[in-house]
Amino acid sequence: MGSILQTFPLGLQWPTIDPFLFCAHHRDDYPAGNVSFGPDASLAGHEKGSDFAGVDGWRMYHGDVVPGFPQHPHRGFETVTFVRRGLVDHADSLGAIARFGRGDVQWLTAGAGIVHAEMFPLLDRTASNPAELFQIWVNLARTDKMADPHFEMFWDEDIPRHVEHTETGAAAEITVIAGRLADAEPAAPPPRSWASRPDSDVAIWHIRLDPHATWTLPAAASADTVRLLYFFGGDDLTIAGEALPSSHGAVLDTSVAVSLSTSSGVECLVLQGRPIGEPVAQYGPFVMNDRAGVERAIEDYRNTGFGGWPWPADGPVHGESPQRFARRP
Repeated sequence: MGSILQTFPLGLQWPTIDPFLFCAHHRDDYPAGNVSFGPDASLAGHEKGSDFAGVDGWRMYHGDVVPGFPQHPHRGFETVTFVRRGLVDHADSLGAIARFGRGDVQWLTAGAGIVHAEMFPLLDRTASNPAELFQIWVNLARTDKMADPHFEMFWDEDIPRHVEHTETGAAAEITVIAGRLADAEPAAPPPRSWASRPDSDVAIWHIRLDPHATWTLPAAASADTVRLLYFFGGDDLTIAGEALPSSHGAVLDTSVAVSLSTSSGVECLVLQGRPIGEPVAQYGPFVMNDRAGVERAIEDYRNTGFGGWPWPADGPVHGESPQRFARRP
């Protein structure tokens, strides 16, 4: 069958395989902002509170004034938010806040339960505010689903890049968020993450190939590892001699090294890992191993609010300064 085992088209949400639960690529061409950090434009055609249609090239998501996702709960898994353009304002039920973006990554272990908000403030009031980010959900093993909530910030300037050049000087640059690649050793994931286990073989890599560049994706460390490649930017990508259409993903054979090449330049995201291999029961933002676990999560959230919401607004925004920061409780 070759190195490509399966292909699929890409939309807003991308197919995933255990240990990953979800991957969304948010790309919005927001207009200039207003005094409230929302779009200085008409919201006509945008469905208030649940706007995913992309009218005018941007979405409000669940935000009413500022785009984004006001307070909502999670239990039993992790979120990895990789922001390539724009800024995200984080606030949570533990009392932590952060503003990050422009290459930064937040890795949050929801564990036993957390409520958080992710808002996209439009700070520039004279020009457009483009935003692009990936949100990836990683499952937790049964033994870690009730771990204490925890988050790590990986700032853009600290995230390692592996770079190779062809004889003509064309570059392949791989941003290594998780999973060591050659000389690039990323920061450790949160301690209860599946990715923190040495044998998990979890990797999150962003690949950028210059025009006429080639690069070889190495074989995985484990025979059980699954690997998905998402071709989201550019027009032509060849994988081990097979052309993958643009805006498509592929499940790859991980037992062999696979060559990637392009004539025009491409961007891809790779998610890989050894499956957890446990039952998954999901109800919205709660991911447990069985229905009883989900029902308990719902009951606990109703009774405790996972610690309550200490902020005066459902979607806090952290002021006009573009400076990125994180402040823990």
